[in-house]
Amino acid sequence: MTYTPTKSLTVEEFLQRYGGDPRYELINGELRDLEPTGPHETVAGKLGGYWFSAFLGMGDRQSWIIPKNCLIQPSAAQATALRPNVIALDSDALGKGLLREREPVITSGQAVRLVAEVVSINWQDDYARKVDEYLLLGIPEYWIVDFRGLGGLEFIGRPKQITVTVCQLRGDSYEKRLFRLGDRIISNSLPGLDLTLQNLLP
Repeated sequence: MTYTPTKSLTVEEFLQRYGGDPRYELINGELRDLEPTGPHETVAGKLGGYWFSAFLGMGDRQSWIIPKNCLIQPSAAQATALRPNVIALDSDALGKGLLREREPVITSGQAVRLVAEVVSINWQDDYARKVDEYLLLGIPEYWIVDFRGLGGLEFIGRPKQITVTVCQLRGDSYEKRLFRLGDRIISNSLPGLDLTLQNLLP
């Protein structure tokens, strides 16, 4: 992910110009070019597939869906429209006012069950800014899939290595748990999930 030099954009301007283009998102008025690479998209695609298989095996998750393209516009942020790499929504909770009709934009965290970011060059967004935004939205579970070990030492430890960080909502903060190669990834939202980091690698 790279910074694209531009004047500060409002959410409406962003939606008009880039809303339908999955390559871009907006953070604090700054346009981000997600620059999706083959390996990055492979990891995101695999993760979505494992999540969806887990939904099918759980009777109470039958209304959960994984949209192909979706933006999250936190109501507290004036110029931010996030585009998660993978997102799971409860279609039963997508009531009036939660999902805009003209664009696939979520304006409330009420329908979001899981969200994941596959780490790219600008890893700071995934480990810091988006943690804050998803926490404010009350999203129960946020995954940070760092399949190249790009994150800072304070986030993935020393020595740096490929890591999946699962952030579970506990009160008003996220409890973070790191998973490495060989670990079975534990998800409170998907207790029946059978997944390791090796399964996601490109």
